Amino acid sequence: MSSQVDTNAPRGVVNFPLYRSLPRLIKDPLKELERMGRAADGEIFQLDLGASRPWVVTHPDHVQQVLRREAENYLREGVFWRPLRTLMGDSILAERAEWEFSKRVLQPVFTTRNVHAITDQMAAAVNTAVEPLGAAAAMGRPIQVLPEMGRIVNETVIKVLFGDKISTAEAELLIPAMDEVATSIACRFLLPFMPRAIPLPGDRAFKKAVQVMDDTLFGLVARYREEPGPGHDIFTALCRARTPDGRALPDQWIRDNLLAMFATSTETTTVALTWLWPLLAAHPRVAERLYDEIGRVVGDDRVVRPEHLRDLEYVKRVVQELLRLFPVGWMFPRVAVRPGVIGGVPIKAGQTLLISPFLTHRLASVWDRPLEFDPDRFAPERAAGRHRYAYFPFGGGPHQCIGRHVFNVEAQLILASILSRFRPVAPPLAAVEPRIGATLRPDRDIEMILTAVGPVQ
Repeated sequence: MSSQVDTNAPRGVVNFPLYRSLPRLIKDPLKELERMGRAADGEIFQLDLGASRPWVVTHPDHVQQVLRREAENYLREGVFWRPLRTLMGDSILAERAEWEFSKRVLQPVFTTRNVHAITDQMAAAVNTAVEPLGAAAAMGRPIQVLPEMGRIVNETVIKVLFGDKISTAEAELLIPAMDEVATSIACRFLLPFMPRAIPLPGDRAFKKAVQVMDDTLFGLVARYREEPGPGHDIFTALCRARTPDGRALPDQWIRDNLLAMFATSTETTTVALTWLWPLLAAHPRVAERLYDEIGRVVGDDRVVRPEHLRDLEYVKRVVQELLRLFPVGWMFPRVAVRPGVIGGVPIKAGQTLLISPFLTHRLASVWDRPLEFDPDRFAPERAAGRHRYAYFPFGGGPHQCIGRHVFNVEAQLILASILSRFRPVAPPLAAVEPRIGATLRPDRDIEMILTAVGPVQ
């Protein structure tokens, strides 16, 4: 690897010359980024994209500095945020006053107290959404994993987090449109510095999908904003929100936050759970431990309940390890407002930094056997003393994802509900690779066959 590093770079900086890295970045950008991360081994390195030269920060100390200790100097701005800003406007994914206001409105929905209060409702929704898998299992018919995980997640999220205000017909428009956005945006993520005036592959599909979401979401806003109904769901919180002087918020603001929350509460959970099944296929001992724990805790009636969660310790570890290898947000761009120093490297005002949980979670200097799927690394005795920013699948600091507790509860309930009823047969992980986009989706369709589970012995 050392032959690929620019040894003339300033001390403390690892550079990868464009002429060496460009062919591999074009062929497989994520794999090349991972190779660079391994070679830099926690040192800051500069990603030479020709028109853009962002710093890539992976060491936990440096990540903590950017995301937490000096968060006010490293903001969610710049060219790498353009694709999402185009989609979600001045929502909770914005910065400064816009972000603070949206977070203040939405935070009550995601408090620990409220998550506990809605866990019964979430468990019931998950059990109902998993039920239709039985028909495919009875017929021995393969299921398409990503669409089926998406269906289960969407049915749960719409019922619980959106107050069941999105109808089946509207969901059937929103879900494929979101799917189209998540894939068509890939080129804009890879080439964020390209002006919008220059068309890229996926632009037309992206624009068409956004129009479908706009038509649907603005229609929902018009229907519910005056009388959103009772409850502590996202829809109600946004429609009831008022400015400090008591005025109602514009339809566009409600739409932007609805879209941001719908995307982050559905796409990320769907993709994370999609990666689980090839991982279990490649690690049968992990799968057997899961089956044993779930069978013992959930029992013969196959109905997962909130009270089961406290005894599903291994399920929790599996979800944590799943997010280590395939974090829900794989890249967090930041722009320096003022000059700074990170790891001895001077950072100029206006320079872009890329923080990647995907890269940090795979550093050999931080994690033992980083590419191995080992849920026991999250056992209390092994996790003790680990750097707070060695593992940050939901970001960190003031911008840490407010829905992280909901994700963890929902993912554990879905995993336990499926495996209490079925045994999966999926392709091993070696047959599937992640591809860069808004999230790290698999590079091909994954099929899985489910077999119904017999009575617990």
